[in-house]
Amino acid sequence: MPEAAETRILLADDHQLVRRGVRLILDAEPDLTVVAEAGNGAEALEAARAHHPDLAILDIAMPRMTGLQAARELDRTQPGIRILMLTMYDNEQYFFEALAAGASGYVLKSVADRDLVEACRATMRGEPFLYPGAVNALIRNHLDRARQGEPVPERAITDREEEILKLVAEGHTSQQIADMLVISVKTVERHRANLLQKLGLKDRLELTRYAIRAGLIEP
Repeated sequence: MPEAAETRILLADDHQLVRRGVRLILDAEPDLTVVAEAGNGAEALEAARAHHPDLAILDIAMPRMTGLQAARELDRTQPGIRILMLTMYDNEQYFFEALAAGASGYVLKSVADRDLVEACRATMRGEPFLYPGAVNALIRNHLDRARQGEPVPERAITDREEEILKLVAEGHTSQQIADMLVISVKTVERHRANLLQKLGLKDRLELTRYAIRAGLIEP
């Protein structure tokens, strides 16, 4: 089995001790390596320009420029970079702002030793990484929209595409979906590509958001 490509990471946090601890977690993994560190959002942008990392892990609360501001700028100027927010705040507002800023995931510092490595790998696979409280927040957000009479996305997909969308949003891999539906992985990937094109979405994270707004994932 071929080795996974190494993910080059930029780590930004204004507390050196936090950076040191997070770096120890990441550098212990053979497929993850920290190539640059930054103490604030402005330094993070400079480091990203200099080192071209695959993934930026940004603390939300940093001086000079917050992680959210840095995420928006990175998303605008370096669209290929993946972004994870690392924060002590279990806060719905920050969570939604992080998604709007282009982040693919939101990891709490209190459980970074448990969640961060998987969050990095999920993000690099184009999948969302949401801690349990964030999933509840997304579902509440969907229900609030429905109660207020806001439209959910119109149906523009076939029954089979909807079935695959739901399974993708629930976190199943293409191989698992193929096994469940007794079709080939290639067929699953084709349906998934069609979904992205039809719905004007970029990746699995956006498919998951759409599925929640459309009510395909049960609260």
